[in-house]
Amino acid sequence: MFDRNKFLDIEPYFDERQCNEACARIKAHPEIIYAIATALFPVSDEDAYEKRKMFTGAVISRLDEVHSYDDFQKKITVGVFLPTVLSNSADKFTFSGLDKLSPDTSYLFISNHRDIVLDCALLDLALFKSGLPLCEMAIGDNLLANQLIEDIFKLNGAIIVKRDLPFREKYLETIRLSEYFVGKIESGKSIWVAQKSGRSKDGKDVTHPSIIKMLYLDRKREGVSFADVIKTCRIVPVAVSYEYDPNDISKAREEVATISKGHYEKKKNEDVFSMIRGLRLWKGNIHISFGTPLTDRAYTSAEEVAAEVDRQIHSMYRLCDTNWFSYDYVSGSEDNRDKYEGFDSQAFLSRYSHLNSEVRSFILNSYANPVRSYLEAVR
Repeated sequence: MFDRNKFLDIEPYFDERQCNEACARIKAHPEIIYAIATALFPVSDEDAYEKRKMFTGAVISRLDEVHSYDDFQKKITVGVFLPTVLSNSADKFTFSGLDKLSPDTSYLFISNHRDIVLDCALLDLALFKSGLPLCEMAIGDNLLANQLIEDIFKLNGAIIVKRDLPFREKYLETIRLSEYFVGKIESGKSIWVAQKSGRSKDGKDVTHPSIIKMLYLDRKREGVSFADVIKTCRIVPVAVSYEYDPNDISKAREEVATISKGHYEKKKNEDVFSMIRGLRLWKGNIHISFGTPLTDRAYTSAEEVAAEVDRQIHSMYRLCDTNWFSYDYVSGSEDNRDKYEGFDSQAFLSRYSHLNSEVRSFILNSYANPVRSYLEAVR
């Protein structure tokens, strides 16, 4: 039997009292919602001001209807927040592969990680639109700047992953996460987790085996086989693709600095600014591809599971004109020109004309790398 009392500090708000108290705190500080609205409507004019007021009013009024995190996800995240984000910053949002999943079954969704907030939020939107149960999401505690931000995340189904712990405490916390993940899935709730800690900055979507090993830690002590734990989790690989990455420049600058200096020290609130850019700036076409659950055979190692997750993500990633153009451009060819016919390549390149050659090259390769991964996966 899954004992929620062991996980109160990391689990989403699940009972009515917790949710009502969190909603009351947010209602007492509507400026936090207005700040989100300002991020979504940054222009300083009367129209943007009215849209901010409408967004804030819509969220605050719906908080009275929230008595569980499922309510919050449906009424606010899917009902107000995501429609606003998509109408402001995307051409089209599509998804595929959900016909392979059952509404009566829980899963562990493992996806590539491009955006701090949107990857899982849009996955939930796809589930909602398909009539499937919504999921919980694993996030790092580095994103919890204050109590109100924690309230918003926990009302939205967040599982808090504690980072920067001493080695012994980190190991024990990893075992606890293992117990939580497997136990929660067994109890009928789906979970989303990124394929590795931190976003992909170079466009290479690679699953860290440590994520898979974490799942096995708790049940290993009970003598359960690795293969049985993987079958229990019903892992579903998920590929999230954005035509344009709003944080492509900042990611490239960070990685180039890390390569040249050996490290990169984040500035205060840098993750917050990344979240805002991810929500606000243009993303073009967005697609989420759901793969086939890993229940077809007995997996014997974390590396084997990670390889299959990668194979599915790479082969079903929805490649955009930005990807195919960048692949040809950095290769010095036009072999795939038919895949980006009509694409304004000059406008795309001009986005990065002010950058030095190292950063510019890194960005173009970050768009090209999903093509390389796809070609490797399907050959």
